[in-house]
Amino acid sequence: MTIVTCDRMWNAAITEPHPVTVRPMSRLADTGLFLREFVKDPLHTAAVAPSSPTLAAAMTGPLPAAGEPVVVELGPGTGAFTEAIQRHTGGRCRHIAVELHPGWAELLRERHPGVDVVLGDVRDLATILADRGVTSVDAVVSGLPWVAYVPSPGGRPLHTVITDVLAPTGVFTQFAYTWTRWAPPARRQLADLRAHFADVVISRPVWRNLPPAVVYEARKPQPTSRT
Repeated sequence: MTIVTCDRMWNAAITEPHPVTVRPMSRLADTGLFLREFVKDPLHTAAVAPSSPTLAAAMTGPLPAAGEPVVVELGPGTGAFTEAIQRHTGGRCRHIAVELHPGWAELLRERHPGVDVVLGDVRDLATILADRGVTSVDAVVSGLPWVAYVPSPGGRPLHTVITDVLAPTGVFTQFAYTWTRWAPPARRQLADLRAHFADVVISRPVWRNLPPAVVYEARKPQPTSRT
């Protein structure tokens, strides 16, 4: 899963952002990677192709476009949202990406050398941020499948992990495929999302994606979730 640090190195001595440097992406090659991983582990890959530029734009549109926000990306995969975050913020954000798959984490580091790519579990997000001196974040962009939000026995719900680090004015975005969002697991996770955020807006379907998807934009994290 992914926390991303924008294309500038996060150092107090640096006052100007570096130009956004992105190594070329091949959508055809990335689709092949997704298909291979989907066949090996469909529950945790949960996609047969990388997200489209249209969906990536919808996922990153709610992010702050000014200032130097701290942006965390969860489950970046091959970097469709990573590139969109970089472009939307113009390299001014601290972008931390958390990815569980070693191969994809390595690929992401090659494509986005200015991003802080962390190989780890998103449930360790608080520790990952604390190790970097980050106390709160301005936005969380999730490319994780809904199954990732199911708490392990005795574990904390992932939405709680997210609201614990999100600033009161922060935003969280998550997508869901139109063909699965009415299934019981997805409906339970949406209910959990609404229990953790006072304001949840669902976008119109993004048809230019395989498969079509909607974006959940969540704001106003609930203090009661921070227990």
